[in-house]
Amino acid sequence: MSTMDLKGPGPQGPGAASAGTPPRGPHGPFHTYAALDLGTNNCRLLVARPAREGFRILDAFSRIVRLGEGVSASGRLSEQAIRRTIAALEICRDKLDLRGVSRARLIATEACRMAENGNEFLDRVYERTGLDLEIVDRETEAHLAAAGCASLADPSARGVVLFDIGGGSSEIVWLARGQDGRQHDIRSRVRHWASLKLGVVTLAEKFGGVHVNDEIFESMVDHVAGELAEFCERVRQETRCERFHLLGTSGTVTTLAGVHLGLLRYDRRRVDGLWMTGDEIDDALDGLRDMSYEQRVANGCIGAERADLVLAGCAILEAIRRAFPAERVRIADRGLREGILAELMSADGVWHDGDTGREQRR
Repeated sequence: MSTMDLKGPGPQGPGAASAGTPPRGPHGPFHTYAALDLGTNNCRLLVARPAREGFRILDAFSRIVRLGEGVSASGRLSEQAIRRTIAALEICRDKLDLRGVSRARLIATEACRMAENGNEFLDRVYERTGLDLEIVDRETEAHLAAAGCASLADPSARGVVLFDIGGGSSEIVWLARGQDGRQHDIRSRVRHWASLKLGVVTLAEKFGGVHVNDEIFESMVDHVAGELAEFCERVRQETRCERFHLLGTSGTVTTLAGVHLGLLRYDRRRVDGLWMTGDEIDDALDGLRDMSYEQRVANGCIGAERADLVLAGCAILEAIRRAFPAERVRIADRGLREGILAELMSADGVWHDGDTGREQRR
């Protein structure tokens, strides 16, 4: 695992890190940590410090940059997408400096994996911002997603299907119950994993996302089902007990939760950790599919930046639900960034009980 020890001169206020020397807590020095996830659609950052249980968020940033827009057809990151993304990364760099971050892991995923100019783009990012991003492989991405939200899985379930619907790829994991006090040992709990080479951006570009009728939607579901088939075969012998459920992390599932709750504006506190029944998912899906593009744009939980992508995400979700019927789905507004923070803090011996479910956000 590649990480950064950030030693630049930060602001000299309470908790600031200077010359690589972490600030001191009651039991000795500790770092300010950061995790950055640059995906096909989004650029996301979290800055945090260890807390009594899990960690405390000091700062956060999220912007839709659509870095992978058109890359499935052209094989290259476009100049316009690169400029949008670098502008967002400059904001992230400023936040790292402002918060005195001394330990960080900054990752890039499917768009940079796919693009023939992915490494050139990262060199350009480093030249412009000083941020040293790494392109992670699909296995690492799947494990980090699991580490970020596994604490939301029902601990009495013998197995759970965890999934992360991304912009250019979608990760799916068979997560087993922790044994002998190893509930937080994610490596031992991931029995099977797969990374599907499709996400909301690539699927919408292939089938369309603005006007999606029943025929187009079912075509998308069928396409995803074909990509899921090999994973389904691998987990066929796994036991699904009466507590079996799905655990989803992505803008798709959090949007569905917001629609289900009737939120006028998205509220993470009400969505993260929400349990939804199969019938509630059906109703929310039907409600989304009945909306016109203009209605999706006007919805406070969707907006113009997601209105042409959300139904592609719904098709991916529906394919997963048909492959793994479950009475319950748990919604996670957390994922790769939280997994990165947990791993960094665990490596430094400051991770308390490994519970990303106990994040304390300002």
